[in-house]
Amino acid sequence: MMKDNIFKNYNMDFSQQVIVSESEESWVPSPSFGVNRIPLEREEAESGHTTSLVEYLPGTSFSEHSHPLGEEIFVLEGTFSDEFGDYPKGTYLRNPPHSKHSPFSRTGCKLFVKLNQFDEHDTERVVLDTNHQTWQQGHGKLEVMPLHRFKTEGIALVKWPKGEQFVKHTHYGGEEILVLQGEFIDEFGHYPKLTWIRNPHLSTHTPYAEKETIIFVKTGHILKG
Repeated sequence: MMKDNIFKNYNMDFSQQVIVSESEESWVPSPSFGVNRIPLEREEAESGHTTSLVEYLPGTSFSEHSHPLGEEIFVLEGTFSDEFGDYPKGTYLRNPPHSKHSPFSRTGCKLFVKLNQFDEHDTERVVLDTNHQTWQQGHGKLEVMPLHRFKTEGIALVKWPKGEQFVKHTHYGGEEILVLQGEFIDEFGHYPKLTWIRNPHLSTHTPYAEKETIIFVKTGHILKG
């Protein structure tokens, strides 16, 4: 079994681009039996900044725990649950600083999870089922579904129709992407479903899509370097 200390300060140089694809990684058992993860970025402190793909096998649970600086979840597959409700595929969930819960999954699920990365004043709990939210017109033929905004940080889903290209642009405060459907492309590479990309502050690219693609995007939150 791979131990947590292997992940200490993993991908925590925010001046560097990081790309991790689920298809090229192995799931690692967590301390809770039946809950596995692929670490994307992880700070050494136990209560530190962490981003992971997380898998709950059917009928598994995680013990009650708190979120000193919040927890952000996007449900990728199945249904995630806790004592407050059930969250099907496509649910976006924000548990604010100092919240706690006892999560589980009856049928199994796969999640994108970010821990301890909230501004301490960002105290709104958010539960959005994106299957029932409205897409808005974005740049060109892009469609956008805003999920949350606080200060410089913005989170949204972006839908790219086949053949759409975005203008060359710079990321002030960085950009973080998880590909949910299709394949995201820029001049540096091709990124299939469940590829995670972290582009640093002031990075530049010209993205496009050759087939319909949906991405989860965070911007304006990476000012470390």
